[in-house]
Amino acid sequence: MAYTVKDIIATLEQHYPSYLCASWDNSGLQLGSPLAVVKKVGVALDLDPYIVANAIEAEVDMIITHHPLFFKGIKSLRSDSSWGAMIYRLISANIAVYAAHTNLDAAPRGLNQRLAEMLGLQDIKPLFADIEGELNKIVVYVPISHVKAVQQAMAEAGAGHIGNYSACSFRTAGIGTFRPEAGSNPYIGSAGVMEEVEEYRLETVVEKNGLREVIESMLSAHPYEEVAYDIFPLLNRGPTYSMGRRGRLPQPCPLDRLAEQVKDVYQCQGLRVVGDGSQSVQRVALISGSGGSLLSRFNSNITDVVITGDVKYHEAQEAQLNGVKIIDAGHEDLEKHMIPLLAEVLKHRVESRQPDIKVVELLPTPIFRHL
Repeated sequence: MAYTVKDIIATLEQHYPSYLCASWDNSGLQLGSPLAVVKKVGVALDLDPYIVANAIEAEVDMIITHHPLFFKGIKSLRSDSSWGAMIYRLISANIAVYAAHTNLDAAPRGLNQRLAEMLGLQDIKPLFADIEGELNKIVVYVPISHVKAVQQAMAEAGAGHIGNYSACSFRTAGIGTFRPEAGSNPYIGSAGVMEEVEEYRLETVVEKNGLREVIESMLSAHPYEEVAYDIFPLLNRGPTYSMGRRGRLPQPCPLDRLAEQVKDVYQCQGLRVVGDGSQSVQRVALISGSGGSLLSRFNSNITDVVITGDVKYHEAQEAQLNGVKIIDAGHEDLEKHMIPLLAEVLKHRVESRQPDIKVVELLPTPIFRHL
């Protein structure tokens, strides 16, 4: 069966759901048809003429970017401008473009989580409670022969996440009864005959925003013509999401030593550091991309140091007055790590099931040169 743009998007949004996007963001399908067939996917931080030329040469059908191609409203699209010419080339080559931006930043296994783990932080948590998910419990009754398949399908669609645990569920054995009526096509039994079947009551939790996908996956894996299931809203607190992470270094260390580690781990061309390099730090906040606008939310009671990019002079000055140290690792040098992250996800979830689909990394040419 052919894989389409829509199928690639569904796979990505199981990991990086669209409801995690910030209100000001413009993530999603930017160019192309959701029904277009995909045989090769490229992953890039941004789109520029160099990346587009490489994508066309590699014969990709779809490009996944971090930064949206269209971020603000446009008033014209002219082929005699460099930006317009690039878009015309994409259209002529039938290349679809999809952006995973703030949803990739905020997701539990997203970019900020990857950066925190690369640095070896411990006790990693969302930086702030920017979004809190609402929880539902879904209960479905399944014949014993299919309970594992149904549970697996629901888990792969996003059900069963509790803290740092996934695929959580509970099942209880029981007897289901039903009488197929005229016109039915029962998986078990015959029309007009009362049936008793050994079944499991399978229950799991799911975030409200992901409920539709879980139900669809459950129904597709369930053998019955009519599936009995219940949905209960829960008062339990759901997971929190943030476009940043906080954690601790295994041991305190001088600020300058941490800066050298950041430069090495993230392969930065250069760094800017705010604070006394000899002072000890252990509590770390991390914001991929441009986090300068969030620095006013920090003080020395919250964190010792913030690692981010694109910090302006007055933002750094205010943070310093609040006792917060800064390592500006650069916007691009932090966010370029989304390329191997998304490539891994696609190779695991798509290439493993559709061997004919290939994933390629479209690496950027650095914008800044550090002399």
